[in-house]
Amino acid sequence: MNGEAVVPEPAAAASSPAQASPSPPEWRFSQVFGERSAGEEVQDVDIISAIEFNKSGQHLATGDRGGRVVLFERTDAKDNACRKEAEKVDYSVSRHPEFRYKTEFQSHEPEFDYLKSLEIEEKINKIKWCQTANGALFLLSTNDKTIKFWKVQEKKVKKVSEMNLSPSNASANGRPAGSNASGSSAYLPNGGISKPVGFNSLRLPVVVTSQETSLAASCRRVFTHAHDYHINSISNNSDGETFISADDLRINLWNLEISNQSFNIIDVKPTNMEDLTEVITSAEFHPTHCNTLAYSSSKGSIRLVDLRQSALCDTHSQLFEQHEAPGSRSFFTEIIASISDIKFSKDGRHILSRDYMTLKLWDINMNSGPVATFQVHEYLRPKLCDLYENDSIFDKFECCQSGDGLRVATGSYSNIFRVFGCGTGSNEATTLEATRNPTRRQLQNPTRPARSLSTLTRVVRRGAESTGIEANGNSYDLSTKLLHLAWHPSENLIACAAANSLYMYYA
Repeated sequence: MNGEAVVPEPAAAASSPAQASPSPPEWRFSQVFGERSAGEEVQDVDIISAIEFNKSGQHLATGDRGGRVVLFERTDAKDNACRKEAEKVDYSVSRHPEFRYKTEFQSHEPEFDYLKSLEIEEKINKIKWCQTANGALFLLSTNDKTIKFWKVQEKKVKKVSEMNLSPSNASANGRPAGSNASGSSAYLPNGGISKPVGFNSLRLPVVVTSQETSLAASCRRVFTHAHDYHINSISNNSDGETFISADDLRINLWNLEISNQSFNIIDVKPTNMEDLTEVITSAEFHPTHCNTLAYSSSKGSIRLVDLRQSALCDTHSQLFEQHEAPGSRSFFTEIIASISDIKFSKDGRHILSRDYMTLKLWDINMNSGPVATFQVHEYLRPKLCDLYENDSIFDKFECCQSGDGLRVATGSYSNIFRVFGCGTGSNEATTLEATRNPTRRQLQNPTRPARSLSTLTRVVRRGAESTGIEANGNSYDLSTKLLHLAWHPSENLIACAAANSLYMYYA
């Protein structure tokens, strides 16, 4: 899958997020959860539909089509204390990052909207971590219509240490020894009742808190009845108090403490629905500026919005779009231009966007065009007609960027994902497969140097429904797609989903 070239724009050298071009890292397999055995069928409810690291990178959450959220926690020695010690002795910990299963809970159930005669599936569309407090984890999860705010906390197990009656005081017939046959009580002169005759001491159950702990997930709030269309995005604000939710036509602003009302801040619904030309595809808050958010559209544009301008932010402060070359327009131009995901860089300077064919990196201070464009699977361009017929052209791939801003990643078909270097002068373009041997596709063509990527002839076999041949001679499979992946906030660690399996790779 190394047949696609990295195509930097002319402006890349002027506003690249990095000043130097580091050597490409060597990606290694770390671990896998839910690995399938050969020939095993995957249940649809088990397919992973969302992945998200928390801010510290110590926890990872996944959601699936069955409405479940599964949490993983980091277990290797790379905690803060170890980092400080390593810095003192100038020693880097060589152990690979390791996570373990923490807990899981049922976030959403299938529902039915009786007013619209509409089934609402339980599939988790997005997960976002919130700020931790008092040792508890908080996160938001959403399906097509309902957002839920969850608290996951360790609780000490309480046990009964003693029963109310000691076996030594019990008689053979089950009546306490020393009690009278009738079990009558003594009546006092003033009408009161004394203790039953024969009960010298009545001991109640004694409950003690043990040292054992169990994780409990509780739904703190439910945010619903605010979207007529399917929710495609949720994003936390840096103020720690609010978040947004977006569907095809509207973006709403919520307060985490208030579930019964939201503010509609963006509405692109026309008066006449026949005049509708584009829809909202993704939305995200700026990582540090609580008044700034960005949202993308099905026409390939990204709009930057300042919440301070007005209550209803239908007018954008900046517009980012790439104008097509004259004469290059075709039936598929607008379809493949639709942006499926956007992500702010950690410092908020750049926006990474993914459309069907490419990854684009934008500088928020320069709206004349992207500073870099990366071709993800250019070998599929001659197959757009077939991709349209089997609906693959509408697949929504996610994207992510490393914490240092030097690399970007996104998924493709055949369960592969691409990692590109976006530093000044970088030609890094790595293809990895979601298996225990992530580089096996590269090893099949060892004689082809990476620098000749742009000169490779692209060959596509026609007539196949879901399989074909890509530029390197490897086959590709449209039925296996890697849609969801996430990059650790501070390390070269990527988590990606291949059907029901969660793979992790580090460099």
